[in-house]
Amino acid sequence: MAARRLKRVVASQPGFMKLKSTSDDGNSISDRRKRVNKNKKKNWNKHSDVQDVDEFLQDVRHQERTTGGLLCEKPDDSLFFLDVGPPQKAEQKAAPLEGKRRKGRDSRPLRIDLILQHDSLVPPPKDVLAFQQPNAKKLRRIAQKAEQLAAKGVVPRRQKQLLNRRSVERTAKRAVTEANNNPDRDYYDMWGQEAPNPADPWYLQQTGKSRVKRPEKLNQKPSVLPAVEVIAPGGSYNPDFFSHQSLLQEAHEVEVKKKKEEDKIQRQLAVNREDTATEETILREQVEGLVEEENEEAAAPNEEEGGVTVGGITRSDRKTERQRKKERAEKVKAQRRLAGKRHIDQRQQLFQLRSIKASIKQQDQITKTKQKQRKANQEAEKAQPRRLGKLKFQAQDLEVKLSDELAGSLRQLKPEGSVLKDRFKSLQKRNLIEPRERAKFKRRLKVKYQEKRAFREIT
Repeated sequence: MAARRLKRVVASQPGFMKLKSTSDDGNSISDRRKRVNKNKKKNWNKHSDVQDVDEFLQDVRHQERTTGGLLCEKPDDSLFFLDVGPPQKAEQKAAPLEGKRRKGRDSRPLRIDLILQHDSLVPPPKDVLAFQQPNAKKLRRIAQKAEQLAAKGVVPRRQKQLLNRRSVERTAKRAVTEANNNPDRDYYDMWGQEAPNPADPWYLQQTGKSRVKRPEKLNQKPSVLPAVEVIAPGGSYNPDFFSHQSLLQEAHEVEVKKKKEEDKIQRQLAVNREDTATEETILREQVEGLVEEENEEAAAPNEEEGGVTVGGITRSDRKTERQRKKERAEKVKAQRRLAGKRHIDQRQQLFQLRSIKASIKQQDQITKTKQKQRKANQEAEKAQPRRLGKLKFQAQDLEVKLSDELAGSLRQLKPEGSVLKDRFKSLQKRNLIEPRERAKFKRRLKVKYQEKRAFREIT
C-alpha cells in the first residue's frame, strides 16, 4: 500500500514523464477485461465462453450418430482394414436386350426415400413406462417369499385348500352348439338338395326354430294356493248344523275384528273432555298477568342476612392432597377387589362344568326349536299374499247365509257374490297381480241442465 501511494504521488508531480504515450492509454483501458458479477444467473451465458465445450459435445454427438459410439473406444479392426489390391472383376454379364432397362436403375431408391431413412446409429431411448408394472415391488417380494417357502417344502395355505378339496362328480353336459368359426366343422350347403337334420342344434339356431331356454324361476309358482278354493262344508245350500255354526263363528270373528279396528280409529280421533275449554279456563286465560298474586310477593329475592347473600353462586371447596390420595387408594382397593372376585368366579366355574354342559345342551335345543318354528313360518308365508304394490291385500267377505235364510232346495237358493270379483280376488291372493282399487270417476266439466220447450209446455 505504501508503494502504490508513493507511485501516485510521483505521477502527480509536474516533471514526471510516463513510459507509454497518451494515445495508448485509451487502448489499454479498452483492452482490459470487463468485470462482471457472475453471481447472477442472467450473466452466466452472456459473459461465459463455452464455445470449446459446444464444439466438443457436437463432435461427440456426430461420432455417436455415424459410428455408434466414440472413435477412441472402437477397436482397431473396425477402424482400419488391410489393402490387398483391387478386387477381381466378375465375369461380364450378357448385354441387356433392347427395350429393357437395367435392373440397377430400377432397384436404386429415390433420393427423397434416402432422406427419410433413419441414418443415425444411436439407439432409440428406452420407454420406461412400457416396462413398468403396478405393485412390482410388492409382487417381487411375494414371489421371493414363495420361492423361499418352496425351498423349505412349505405349501401355501391356498394351494393346500385346493389340494384338499374333494373332487365333485360333474354331470354330463348337454350338447353345446359348435361355433361357426370352427375349421373342423362339416360344411353345410344351404341350397343343397339333401334335407338337413332337424335335430342339429346349429341348424335350429340359425333357422330360428330353436326355443329359448325358459328360466328356472318361471317354473316356480308364486303361491301354493289352488286356483279354485273349495268353500267350507257350512257354505252348502243344505249344510249340517255344526258345520254351518262353525262357518257363522268364523264370519263373526271377522266382523268382530273389523269392529275393533273401527273403534280403535274412533278412540284415536276422539277429543279428550279434559282438554276441552270451559268458561272458567277461558276467564283464567283472559286475566292472566293482570292480577298480582300473593305468591309473587313471597317469591321476591330476599335481602342480605348477616352479610351472606342468599342465592349467590358458591364455589366448591378444592380437595386437599390428603383427600386425593385417599380416593386413589380406595379406587385401587376396589379394582383389586373386583379382580379377586373374577378370579374366584373363574375357579368356581370348574366345579360347574356339568351344569354349564346342561345349559349349553338346553340352549342348543331352544335354537333347534326356533329353527323349526322359523321354517314353519316360512312355509306358512308361502300361502299368504305378498306385498306387490302400494296397496295391501284385503280378503273378500265370507259369503254365508244365516239360519233363517237357508233354503231347502237349489230352486229356492238365492245367489250371492260375483264370479268375476271372486276370480279377481283369487288372482291377487295368489300373487299373480297386485292389489288394486276401483278408479274414481271425476267429471271434469259440470253437468248443465236445461228444460226443453216441449217439456216446459207440459209442465
